Amino acid sequence: MKTGNKILFGSTLIAAGATALLLKSRSAIPKNVKAIENFDVERYLGTWYEIARFDYSFERNIDNAIAQYSLGENGIVKVRNSGFNYKKGKWISANGIAKFRQARHIAALKVSFFGPFYAGYNVVALEDNYQYALVVGRSLKYLWILSRTKDIPEKIKKDYLRIAAGIGYDTSKLIWVKHNKINPYVEKK
Repeated sequence: MKTGNKILFGSTLIAAGATALLLKSRSAIPKNVKAIENFDVERYLGTWYEIARFDYSFERNIDNAIAQYSLGENGIVKVRNSGFNYKKGKWISANGIAKFRQARHIAALKVSFFGPFYAGYNVVALEDNYQYALVVGRSLKYLWILSRTKDIPEKIKKDYLRIAAGIGYDTSKLIWVKHNKINPYVEKK
């Protein structure tokens, strides 16, 4: 293959990969699942305690996990995740941003902690007073149950587990997050 053809082939391959990533981020929700509509981002802002999640490399060995959302410029949602790594014995935090993938009244967002790479963040169940949320990623590998407090009522828990199982999630794989420490990124001692 001639040098010019190699460059053209390489450029085409890079463009195809970039297009695939772009399309993947646009459909960053499991099939047959819809993010809630009539979403009010202002009411969603603030602190959320992670009640349960699947095991992910970026949250492995983390308890006392909290997500904080605030409004940034141009409608971008600022995200700060923090928690206690019980294997390393230290608190960690990460800052990111979230953007709406569709209209602002649809709870379908994409979140990034690593530059141009985004992951799906879709609120698929939300209690009327914005106290409890069920959030899914782009596939059946990503699931979170969130609460404004360190626990969740049994009825809400059962409802969210039923909804998640109906989508196709294996809820037996959920990690139930401990909240037995004061998170220095959020709480006062």
